[in-house]
Amino acid sequence: MAGQIVNEQGVNEQDANEKIVKRLIDCINDRHIEVMDELFHDDAVMHWPQSGEVVRGAGNRRGIYNAFPQLPTITPRRLLSGGNLVVAEALLDYGGPAYETVFIFEFRDGRIAKETAYWSEAFQAPEWRSQWVEISST
Repeated sequence: MAGQIVNEQGVNEQDANEKIVKRLIDCINDRHIEVMDELFHDDAVMHWPQSGEVVRGAGNRRGIYNAFPQLPTITPRRLLSGGNLVVAEALLDYGGPAYETVFIFEFRDGRIAKETAYWSEAFQAPEWRSQWVEISST
């Protein structure tokens, strides 16, 4: 299999990593956040550059997700993967505010070792650019 990384069990690691990200999205959407413990390493880091926050370790991750005022519904748009990276583009809907989001997941030994997330609320495109752009529906 040229260009694909296959582990000792003969499983394409990129496919396996994408399945883990899809399972993460499902567990958040289904409000079964305890599943996250199976998907993340205990020493995994979550980095949120826009707020400057870094969440280190399973205990801190559990604390945040158990205290969330309202978990979002995640609608994935696209997954891209290569090697130990999966990038997910998604819409996070908190039942009011919705955020365009990009997640970068770094894997180690079949589990998430680091998550970096960027998000922004959608905004109206400025009129001055209208002659050069198209407006997408997503």
